[in-house]
Amino acid sequence: MDAEDIERTLNRLAHEIVERNKGSKNLAIVGIRTRGEFLAKRIAEKTSRLENNQIPVGILDITFYRDDVRLKLRQPEVKTTEIDFAIDDKDIILVDDVLFTGRTVRAALDELMDFGRPKTVQLVVLVDRGGRELPIQADFVGRRVKTSLNERVKVKLKEVDGEDLVLLVEED
Repeated sequence: MDAEDIERTLNRLAHEIVERNKGSKNLAIVGIRTRGEFLAKRIAEKTSRLENNQIPVGILDITFYRDDVRLKLRQPEVKTTEIDFAIDDKDIILVDDVLFTGRTVRAALDELMDFGRPKTVQLVVLVDRGGRELPIQADFVGRRVKTSLNERVKVKLKEVDGEDLVLLVEED
């Protein structure tokens, strides 16, 4: 996907979110660090423009909620979670860049529940690459790409990487 593909996809996702939720009055959008954070902000901006109202945006850092944090040899880089609104009875739109095994989403759900009890949690991903290890699926998908275990979906966003691009790369 190039920058135009990503822009069109985010526009479509914003429309789908509004349509399925019959508006945006009860929505709050939460992105999973790092790239999910910026996708969440973009989707919130587009949805706010569509609905002419401000949608709260939060950010989750799931580092300590991951089930593999103790297995990694390197020191994890911990950033902050920023949710400065009540999530109780809200329809939470959880945003990530790539859905693969489902473990990141499971960790995000665990952390999110520590903040309260949302009415619903709906998952939005830019790319679903299949390969689930857990029974988790996205409610809104930008693009589905079947990958092998030696392939990786690499998402680049201008806020982090200086450009918008999605690549399928083969790992050694």
